[in-house]
Amino acid sequence: MHTIIEPFRIKSVEPIYFTTREQRELILRSAFHNPFFIHSKDVLIDLLTDSGTSAMSSNQWAAVMLGDESYAGSPSFFKFENAVKDITGMPLVIPTHQGRAAEKIIFSILGSKGKYFLSNTLFDTTRANIEFSGAEGIDLVCEEGKHPSIPAPFKGNMDLEALRREIIRLGAEHIPMVIVTITNNSGGGQPVSMENIRATSKICAEFGIPMFIDACRFAENAYFIKLREEGYADKPVYDIVREMFSYADGCTMSAKKDAFANIGGFLAMRDADLALHCRNLLIITEGFPTYGGLAGRDLEAVAVGLYEVMDEHYLRYRIRTTEYLTEKLIAAGVPVMQPAGGHAVYLDAKAFLPHIPIEAYPGQALACALYLEGGIRGVEIGSLMFGKYDADHQLIPAALELVRLAIPRRVYTQSHIDYVAEVIIGVFEKRRDIRGLRIVEEAPMLRHFTAKLEQID
Repeated sequence: MHTIIEPFRIKSVEPIYFTTREQRELILRSAFHNPFFIHSKDVLIDLLTDSGTSAMSSNQWAAVMLGDESYAGSPSFFKFENAVKDITGMPLVIPTHQGRAAEKIIFSILGSKGKYFLSNTLFDTTRANIEFSGAEGIDLVCEEGKHPSIPAPFKGNMDLEALRREIIRLGAEHIPMVIVTITNNSGGGQPVSMENIRATSKICAEFGIPMFIDACRFAENAYFIKLREEGYADKPVYDIVREMFSYADGCTMSAKKDAFANIGGFLAMRDADLALHCRNLLIITEGFPTYGGLAGRDLEAVAVGLYEVMDEHYLRYRIRTTEYLTEKLIAAGVPVMQPAGGHAVYLDAKAFLPHIPIEAYPGQALACALYLEGGIRGVEIGSLMFGKYDADHQLIPAALELVRLAIPRRVYTQSHIDYVAEVIIGVFEKRRDIRGLRIVEEAPMLRHFTAKLEQID
């Protein structure tokens, strides 16, 4: 078998600014030990997010030049709308400037105090928008998804027994929606099986609850189904995608992920009455329904990217990239989420830094150590991002303590990934030198974006 190569040629490059360890010490301190405050020019390999950081293709850039900026009825919108309708099978399409805007609209309409949104796992902005409405989000990931080091093919699955139990306990009338996140970002980028999507949809239909898909990484999830689920090996990814969406009543999507775009998102659904309410709120907050806060050129780029992402040569390379890095780390004894996720590699910070207690945020400490060692920027997905406080202001930790290294699409080469592995292994060998952190300033919601921390002596 030949080496799996990047299925593209590079036509434009961006220089990397190299820093010394001494410079990074000062940068990290001035950033209050929060990678979100680090200027991007001071980052060698930026794995903070795969959202909006992809390299667009020549076809996407060509489409940008076709963008029509008419306020209403732009032909760029109709290309976008037709692409979303074709891929999702959903007749009602509402553009937004990014995924969290779609979440804000749908949860503002459906959420309120006393309501509950059930999910395999909610990501940060999804949960924040649910909580901002007054509602509560509840994660029901399968048992396999709670154990980072134990491989299983579909660790992103919904716990079906728990879903049925929670619906009965809370009452279906108090649950406006069940959300299936594909792939399961907070759970290590792990896929959800078609069988699980189908079964979740059936339970929702039984209780009269709409099921929506958080579709940010729909193509990656479809390719995992093709690789791992019986009966799908010979099916085209497009057909798998269409089947996934056929079980849903609607979806939200950040097109900054699996559509390769630098900005954009959408809501798609089957309920005309709900769509009417969403469009009314869209006009107030985002823009007219045929642009939704996006330029025509962005709509054009998304329409092209939604099809490009389903190319199986690309998906094979994409999934192999995360596998390659994960395998190198496992060989060195580094605790990492297994098997590899679709868009990112997740370090198990709790196992990586057992000497740092949860209340000293080992995930954040590890993220800082990676930047200090090699200029790599990742993000903590643990108790800084998802932790809560009890009545005595004691930390209620997150279920998992991870550091996500999200790999932008079509941006880095194999030598970049080799460098990332070397830095992680170097940090692992010196892990006992890493100290915990304490929060000195935080916001009431989404605190990980702007929290300021300091090292504990």
